Amino acid sequence: MEEAPELHHDMTGQVLGKPVGGAHMDDNAAIRINVGGFKKRLQSDTLSRFPETRLARLLHCQSKESILELCDDYDDTEKEFYFDRNPALFPYVLNFYNTGRLHVMAELCIFSFSQEIEYWGINEFFIDSCCSSAYHCRKMDQDREDWDERSDEGSTTSSFDELLEFYSDATKFDKQLLGSARRRVWLMLDNPGYSVASRIISILSILVVLGSIATMCMNSMSEFSLLDSEGQPTEDPRFETVEHFGIGWFTLELVARFVVAPDLLHFFEHPLNLIDLVSILPFYLTLLINLVVEGSPALANLGRVAQVLRLMRIFRILKLARHSTGLRSLGATLRNSYKEVGLLLLYLAVGVSFFSVMAYTVEKEDSEDLSTIPACWWWATVSMTTVGYGDVVPVSIAGKLTASACILAGILVVVLPITLIFNKFSLFYKRQKQLEIAMRSCDFDEGIKEVPSVNLRNYYAHKVKSLMASLSNMSRSSPSEHSLNESIH
Repeated sequence: MEEAPELHHDMTGQVLGKPVGGAHMDDNAAIRINVGGFKKRLQSDTLSRFPETRLARLLHCQSKESILELCDDYDDTEKEFYFDRNPALFPYVLNFYNTGRLHVMAELCIFSFSQEIEYWGINEFFIDSCCSSAYHCRKMDQDREDWDERSDEGSTTSSFDELLEFYSDATKFDKQLLGSARRRVWLMLDNPGYSVASRIISILSILVVLGSIATMCMNSMSEFSLLDSEGQPTEDPRFETVEHFGIGWFTLELVARFVVAPDLLHFFEHPLNLIDLVSILPFYLTLLINLVVEGSPALANLGRVAQVLRLMRIFRILKLARHSTGLRSLGATLRNSYKEVGLLLLYLAVGVSFFSVMAYTVEKEDSEDLSTIPACWWWATVSMTTVGYGDVVPVSIAGKLTASACILAGILVVVLPITLIFNKFSLFYKRQKQLEIAMRSCDFDEGIKEVPSVNLRNYYAHKVKSLMASLSNMSRSSPSEHSLNESIH
């Protein structure tokens, strides 16, 4: 077989006299493109006006491998370039090559249009002034809508996962002894509002928690303090009665939940069950320590530990989270907002460090309270968080100006991350309410045949239908579309 003459051809079949990589097409040459079935011949001089675009870069390709890096397929026989793109959006690209400007119709999907011009290598700066403002406003609105949809989708997904876990726990009773009765008790204790009995238990539990906290607070007041025969303060018997009743109720509540739990091994993995345990543990540890101290006077120092444990009774207020949607949503928000909280602490740390040094520089000779940088840290922290105790204040004019800047900066530093945290709280609160409604509507009297499933096909079908409706609206006539039609024909 004879070797072919060493000639280089460009993509239109013309012979090039220069070596590969250094050839350029004639200005009058044309290329044939096929965009999803839409065929068009384009002059090379038209494309060369915008050398950074994808079609203009095709003019410099000298091998099929380099061509296929820019298009999806290439027909050597027809010298045609194929692009697997949406043909309905390509007229906007043609209009750009003819006029040098981009126009955006009101019916277009901004997200699809942005992706399309990015694929063809056309910068958004080429959007004409008549469309630029509306385009960027719609793009920002689209970004916000996408964020809301992702948030709603995440909320729905998380709620459905929790609902599946709830159903999964409920099905475990079917294979247990007295499973139906235990399931009714479990639903009554773990789902406030599920039935009349569960509402009564929930109200009684809230009253006991509030009563226990109230007696602890009143016990610290001198009006209610009593002295024993040796002149030492002792606890009022009435408060002891309330305390013992509360401990008995909390213990009974925890034991009952543990007995009817669907999975005993993972019972204390639930945060609310751990809170129940922590709320009663200090009482029993204090009782044990007192018995040890009475039996061994040498261990009298353990009495101080008992006093610390008594202060831990304040954690009982967290038991209200079992009966409050807002408190559970707040806990979920803090658990999932560690990045925002870390960002808030970082902002505060930077601001406190900066303004404490500023205050020290201008106040070290005028104020003894701000004579060291660590002392200025306290002042800067109080000022940036807008607390303003007033125990340490600047004296000089420069110091007051620094304080004003510190307070204003603190408002901005606190507000920015708080907005993100609030958005997450709204999301988790909405999810928790939906989950509670779903749980309360469940009926397990006849047992559970199967765990419910979700059909995501309808969800995505709705999204595709919306996109197709958006594309079909492009057929509407408007003045700006006449230039597109002229580009096609």
